[in-house]
Amino acid sequence: MGTSGVIGGTGAGEGGPEEPSVPAPDKIEGGVSGERLVLFTDAVTAISITLLILPLVDLVPEVAAAHEPAREVITGHLDQVWSFLLSFAVIANIWREHHQSFSTVRTATRPLTAWNMGWLLSIVVLPLPTEMIGAFGGDRFVAAFYYAVLLAGMVCRLAMLKILKSNPGMVEGDSEETRARTAHLYTNSWLNVAAVAVAFAVALAVPALQFYSLLLLILPGRVRLTGRRGSR
Repeated sequence: MGTSGVIGGTGAGEGGPEEPSVPAPDKIEGGVSGERLVLFTDAVTAISITLLILPLVDLVPEVAAAHEPAREVITGHLDQVWSFLLSFAVIANIWREHHQSFSTVRTATRPLTAWNMGWLLSIVVLPLPTEMIGAFGGDRFVAAFYYAVLLAGMVCRLAMLKILKSNPGMVEGDSEETRARTAHLYTNSWLNVAAVAVAFAVALAVPALQFYSLLLLILPGRVRLTGRRGSR
């Protein structure tokens, strides 16, 4: 067997030039794969949303030790139950929005990962003001704390979508349709930030509406629905 045969067998001596090796997704620009980031984010979010129920669980032995009827766990702590349901709905909604943003992300750069960690920080912290709502009721500082955490998470999501909008290659299926979808999510995120900012202002200005002002978050969804109907 000649030298050319050996070289040809290894592929190094083929007629065409060697194709450059494609770096793995988690090697691109020092980032990680989009799938790994989403899995990590989902795990942390699941833990945070589970932690919301723990203060209510801790009430059970307290009520039993006080020899009160079992219904007191609920009827005697309606503020805690309300704050739990409120934050459960809030986290579920912002996780859904995060899932929409990352469903087609192929790779995550360091800036995207950093903003995602900021988003996760807001999720991890949210059980704290939630428990404070149950303990202190309509305290203005508690309301400000809650809205500040929520707004910080919304801003982090907006920053992530800005990165994806500016770097369409990070998203699977880089096409006009994909770019239009990312741009649409970016616009929706702006609306969410504006809605939370207005709700924050209303909560501080009118304490009686502190957490009812979160209903303003429904408006961006109504705007999206109206826009889709109008485009048909």
